[in-house]
Parts: sequence; C-alpha cells; structure tokens
Amino acid sequence: MIDSYEFGSIVISGKRYDNDVILYKDRVDSWWRETSHKVTIKDIETLVRQRPGVIIFGTGASGLMNVGKDTEDYIKGKGIEVMIMKTGEATKMFNSLSKTEDVAAALHLTC
Repeated sequence: MIDSYEFGSIVISGKRYDNDVILYKDRVDSWWRETSHKVTIKDIETLVRQRPGVIIFGTGASGLMNVGKDTEDYIKGKGIEVMIMKTGEATKMFNSLSKTEDVAAALHLTC
C-alpha cells in the first residue's frame, strides 16, 4: 500500500523511497531506465514477466515521462491492461485497485 507521495519521494508500507520504483505484489524495486523520461520495452521486461493483470504507469508530478506506443502495445499484447497517468493519480489508482486486482505500478517520482 502506498502511504504517501510527493515530488521526489514516496512512502510504501512505511518505507520511504527517493528514487523511481516498480511495485510488484510482493516487493518494491528501484527502477532505472535506459532514458530518463521514456519507457522502453527493455525497461519493463521483468515487470511484464510477472504477468500482473494491470500495470499502472505514474509519469511524474507533471506527466513528463513518456510511455511509448510500442511499449504500451507490447504490454497489451501480453494480455495486461495498461493505465498511464500522473504519479499522484497513479498512487491513488494503485491503492484502489490493489484491493481487488492483481496490479503493479511503475512510478516516476519527479517531473
């Protein structure tokens, strides 16, 4: 469960993270991308292999991170629903869906 989010910082189950993260159903990992503000297929391969029902992308406080159409299509092609929104909205959506869905999130914490 995400406790709070503010620009550059997120608290998940009482632990603070100051870097981008991927939330799986059983863990939180730091998330480093090939390109700072673009998500490629390579950036999310491990996440997709986990086969969540939904992946939520938090694109930053201002929404500057871009999930490319090819990346989105790749995920959908695996039968996984994709949701893309600013990180503040994404954290709320994750908390709501995690009560009933197999959901994961990839969250950019700044811009």
